[in-house]
Amino acid sequence: MRIRRMIFTILQPDDGDSALSRIFDWFVTALILTSVVIVFVATFNLPSGTIRVLSDIEAVASVVFTIEYALRIITADFLYQDKGPVSSRIKYIFSPMALVDFVAILPFWLPMFLPETLLGLRALRLVRLLRILKLHRYYDAMRSLGEVVVLKKRELLGSIYFVAILMLLASLLMYSAEHDAQPDVFRNAFSGLWWAVATLTTVGYGDIYPVTVVGRFLGALIAFSGIAAVAIPTGIITTGLGECISRRNADKEASGVNGGHDGEMNAADCARLLQEQRAQLAKLIEAVVRLNRNVRSGHNAEKEDERT
Repeated sequence: MRIRRMIFTILQPDDGDSALSRIFDWFVTALILTSVVIVFVATFNLPSGTIRVLSDIEAVASVVFTIEYALRIITADFLYQDKGPVSSRIKYIFSPMALVDFVAILPFWLPMFLPETLLGLRALRLVRLLRILKLHRYYDAMRSLGEVVVLKKRELLGSIYFVAILMLLASLLMYSAEHDAQPDVFRNAFSGLWWAVATLTTVGYGDIYPVTVVGRFLGALIAFSGIAAVAIPTGIITTGLGECISRRNADKEASGVNGGHDGEMNAADCARLLQEQRAQLAKLIEAVVRLNRNVRSGHNAEKEDERT
């Protein structure tokens, strides 16, 4: 139990209390970045010796990621303490970060059990890029961005709905305005949809553009609308990040007021506090007994004076 608890502490992102956890975070981060760099470097024409070295480094990284994934499953009951041994592990296996960990090791183990094809190799190479998502666990900025997307999902879905409606409306309007003048360019509404996507995202490839007066006027209006369409989700995410940072700063201040325990105490803290309270209670009882003795001795002295 103690060893599993220590492993769980090391595997968790460093909060400034464990040097081993901090070293492990740096080590895993270096492996992730190295693995991503190898994916890009492997696309060049390299000597066979260099390819073999890169393959060995990739194998080491994959084995480390596999061991990490297994250890996280083994210690999942510490993460979900309200669940049983089996249910906590099942819950962790299907959690988003566990799925990322699982996908990160698939490209290494899958070719050992399935036949390799050219399409499969390319797909696995793309899957290996998903390892960079593992960095989400170790950096507050990425965690904050994920929290913002979850907290502001309704507002973001609303902005996406607005952009989708605007794109469809722009494509139909542009098709209606330009089809007669450019039947080969704006053949159907989907041609207008491609133009709407390139314009609303302010890319403007220039392969399709309006030539009529009405089409250019609509194009100008839709281009300005595209700026607003891009600004809406940007503003939502920016506001959410500000709220997330403010909330974390407030939590840190509250943690400092509470002695750095974030409002919670572990078993050692509870035992220490209980011992201190017992000591104070013993001193209080001793003071009460002493006071009672003094009162009795004074009362007895008064009685003796009355008798004399």
